[in-house]
Amino acid sequence: MLKKMFFAGYGGQGIMLAGQMVASAAILENKETTFFPSYGPEMRGGTANCTVIVSDKPISSPLIFESDCVLAMNLPSMLKFEPTLKPGGVLLLNTSLIHQSAKRSDVTVLEIAANELAMELGNALVANMIMLGAFVRTTGIVKGETMEKVIHNVFAEKKADLVDLNLKAFNHWKP
Repeated sequence: MLKKMFFAGYGGQGIMLAGQMVASAAILENKETTFFPSYGPEMRGGTANCTVIVSDKPISSPLIFESDCVLAMNLPSMLKFEPTLKPGGVLLLNTSLIHQSAKRSDVTVLEIAANELAMELGNALVANMIMLGAFVRTTGIVKGETMEKVIHNVFAEKKADLVDLNLKAFNHWKP
């Protein structure tokens, strides 16, 4: 098994955290993984993306040019990374910010109004966790229970008050 993924959005949308969490979950499941971040020149509002590779064998490079899955939180990310998808790949789109259809017909497209779903929970900042939940359920790259452990690990020490909200967001989207 070898899965290559792009996570992309604006800086401040928690896209790096989502990628790191997938890599952490893969480690907990004794899989090989890489996490490779890339930032635009701006701090917030600029482009941000990362690659995550998960495999059952050693990974030779964190760089990818063709992906199995793309999680796009905004239109520039969709436009940049949709072409990288292999035929049969998965494209997850945050339709709260992407008001354009995917061009590819040879991939599975999952449209999720993540910002609106986050507001149902009372906090727009958990849109990334909603997308992460959809990503994990759609791809099966890691187990949901493992990701819930990662959510506890990430937030419990310094932001314990956010554990429950992030768990709710992770589990909020239903196919």
